Amino acid sequence: MKEVWIAFGLTLFAGMATAIGSVIAFTAKRTNYRFLSVATGFSAGVMLYVSFVEIFLKGVDSLVPRFGETGAHWVNTASFFGGMLLIGLIDNLIPAAENPHEVHSESEMLPLHVPSSPAPDFEALSESDVKSPDAHDHQSKHKLMRMGLFTALAVGIHNFPEGLATFLAALQDPGLGVAIAIAIALHNIPEGISVSVPIFYATGSRKKAFIYSALSGLAEPIGAIIGYAAIRLFLGGDSGMIPPEVMGILFGGVAGIMVYISLDELLPTSRAYGKGHDSLLGVVAGMLVMALSLLLMK
Repeated sequence: MKEVWIAFGLTLFAGMATAIGSVIAFTAKRTNYRFLSVATGFSAGVMLYVSFVEIFLKGVDSLVPRFGETGAHWVNTASFFGGMLLIGLIDNLIPAAENPHEVHSESEMLPLHVPSSPAPDFEALSESDVKSPDAHDHQSKHKLMRMGLFTALAVGIHNFPEGLATFLAALQDPGLGVAIAIAIALHNIPEGISVSVPIFYATGSRKKAFIYSALSGLAEPIGAIIGYAAIRLFLGGDSGMIPPEVMGILFGGVAGIMVYISLDELLPTSRAYGKGHDSLLGVVAGMLVMALSLLLMK
């Protein structure tokens, strides 16, 4: 039972990083885009390295006793691409306008730190950087609130499989779970900013923006609990324990989910925030830290 609580704690920590993003958006005098670029690149490096070097191989090891050497590789590969397909379908269900990985420009962030600055019209900013004189009217605020709520919902939907991935990894190997939780947490910081910004402009309340940001992150531990309970209920043996072959399939799927998140979300976000080789610096640093961590845990 202790292992379950540790896994849940790590998943909760990773999910609550959206609240950290909200705090950064409201307290930092100037958004450090280079830090966000390197941090999201670092997160991608950790996820890519651990997916291919550790989680994918754990999947094969768990499947060999049930399917044999050759069959295990086939099942593991199918699970890997199944995980990518699952998160891809979730991604396609979310409208592009409410994508939680859209980067807010410096002009959009400025009024959070300088109250006298005019609030931006997000729709106008998508075409140009000109402020709309009607940005404060009821219709604009309604649209901004809708955008913020949909972004929070989008983050929540994304966080369900991410939470299960973090939880399962931590349940199997707490050391590995710590590394993945940190990577997911870094990934969630920009998402917290994405939720907070439009809700703040719609309501003028930092408190409400923070609450919605935190709630979107709670989907991660909730997703972990629901997913784990469903797996134990429907796929667990007589003892309620998850069979090794089921864990193997889940590990393959988790690896696919994490690779998809890295390539489709983290790296583009890192490139958008950074300049030059910031993204590559973050990716290599993430891989190096993860490699050293795994070596020291041997």
